[in-house]
Amino acid sequence: MRTLVAGASGLIGTALRDELSADGHEVRTLVRRESRDVTEYQWQPADGQLPGEAVEWADGVVSLSGAPLGRLPWTRGYRREIYLSRVSATRTIARAIAAAANPPAVWVSGSAVGFYGDRPGEVLTEDAGPGEGFLAGVVTRWEAATAPADPVTRVVHVRTGLVMADGGALAPLQLATRLGAGSTIGNGRQQWPWISLEDEARAIVHLLAHSGLAGPVNLAGPEPATSAEVTRALARELGRPHLFRLPAWLLRLVMGEPAEEMLLPDQFVVPARLQGDGFAFRHPTVEEAVAAALGRS
Repeated sequence: MRTLVAGASGLIGTALRDELSADGHEVRTLVRRESRDVTEYQWQPADGQLPGEAVEWADGVVSLSGAPLGRLPWTRGYRREIYLSRVSATRTIARAIAAAANPPAVWVSGSAVGFYGDRPGEVLTEDAGPGEGFLAGVVTRWEAATAPADPVTRVVHVRTGLVMADGGALAPLQLATRLGAGSTIGNGRQQWPWISLEDEARAIVHLLAHSGLAGPVNLAGPEPATSAEVTRALARELGRPHLFRLPAWLLRLVMGEPAEEMLLPDQFVVPARLQGDGFAFRHPTVEEAVAAALGRS
């Protein structure tokens, strides 16, 4: 399969490129700088510029663009960047696919479990509606931006949870734990949807090349885990203590909105459609995912 990837230099994008290559697929990428060779196409997503030949070449497209959520503080300007970096890039790809004489058969578009907001006590399959809050609004519009491509291409929205990897969203927790400050986040009882980096990449390849699914697909591990179970698993794997608690009020005081949107929500997200489609997780428990993230499995 000829696969065009946007966001290929990021944590997930890099793992995806390796997985695609290992699976025998040809990969080309979209880059904002000048292209260096025939495997790259320069684009300017904010300006709606994407070479038509890039989309015409591809059998499948994966888009993973977006300003990092871990950058603090979320000023008014950075909130706008979080939004535009996702919606503008997605809209640019959607319009290019809609205009193509030979559109790709499938487009796996990045999304996030932020769609669901804070939903304590609910089981969140893909049938659940959107929640409330800044990220829920961003993700709702992010997914809606693919609409121009819907009539001509199978579009999949991958609602991704916390990706367990050496770096990325796990990095601050890793650093604190290595320094002996492993902590329970908030009350520790909130469900954190998680997935190993390897399973994230494998799931995207599955949805590209081995599936007929369209619409939202939850990318979260099959065994639920609370935030306390995630941080304890990290401490055990690193052989460090897990003694402290960071109360919700302190997180809100220090971090503001990002704490409310990313660390404290309770989201029991179930990968119902992915499992129903026959996908087998390589790391079905959070302990296995943490071990894999730290290179110990």
